[in-house]
Amino acid sequence: MRASLGDQLVVESPTTGATRRDGEIVGLHHEDGTPPYDVRWSDTDQVTLVFPGPDAHIHHVEHAPGRAHQVSRPSANEAGEQAAAVSGRAPHHRAPDPGDIGRRVAAERRRRGLPRAETARRAGMTPDYLAYLEEHPADPSMASLTGLADALGTTVAALRGGGIDLPPGQGQALLHPQLRDLSPDECRARLSTHGVGRVAVSTSEGPAVIPVNYEVIDDAITFRTAPDSAAAAAVGTEVAFEVDHVDEAMSQGWSVLVVGPARVVTEPDAVRRLADRAHTEPWAGGEREIWVSIRPARLTGRRISASE
Repeated sequence: MRASLGDQLVVESPTTGATRRDGEIVGLHHEDGTPPYDVRWSDTDQVTLVFPGPDAHIHHVEHAPGRAHQVSRPSANEAGEQAAAVSGRAPHHRAPDPGDIGRRVAAERRRRGLPRAETARRAGMTPDYLAYLEEHPADPSMASLTGLADALGTTVAALRGGGIDLPPGQGQALLHPQLRDLSPDECRARLSTHGVGRVAVSTSEGPAVIPVNYEVIDDAITFRTAPDSAAAAAVGTEVAFEVDHVDEAMSQGWSVLVVGPARVVTEPDAVRRLADRAHTEPWAGGEREIWVSIRPARLTGRRISASE
């Protein structure tokens, strides 16, 4: 069984041969057009992942030049890949790794605290299909990506990884923004248990701001670094540590600032406990065997949101 975007998947009754259900194929998972397919069913307008059984067949639709698909028109990359599949040539440009899209969808959904079922409902797809997208390499159709972007309050470009090499905050400011201070409890909630933040230190070459993977343990900010690194210059001084988040789609965000003394953690039991509770290895890699702890003396934060 092989299909193209826009073809109809028809499921017939095994006894009467009458059509039980039909829908438009809006997404392919293999370049040769073999199953599974993303199908938008005509009776529910929902998109689901379908592995056709023996009671299903493809009705190939001849697409006249200039005819627009109701759901998803192949992008330039998708069209190039389909042409390459026919000719046997590799396409010059490929879409982002489909697995990356699923990871971005899952991360954004968790960040917004949305259950999978609710996200699927908002996006007009089944929870099983959303689970497949999040857990397997897949190439969802533009219709599916648009629905997910709307459901998650973001953009298709962001889900595809567009702009990852650009600094955040290039969108337009809110028409009526509201800037307010965060309480200490709100600051701690945004620091959460771990993440990536920036530590500001004074070095022999002048001030420096270094991104680090951090942990929050017993209300202290801790991170691993190398003895000869710029971040190690924090030891024995009062430093500033900052984390923030920018919501590009909503033009809002927050920042939290921690100021306090930094010291090296040397007690063997304390070092072992920090290593056991670490959520991740430092992204920069390499030997980073010393732990630095920042005990907050001042904790402040601000949030920009739409005015009520």
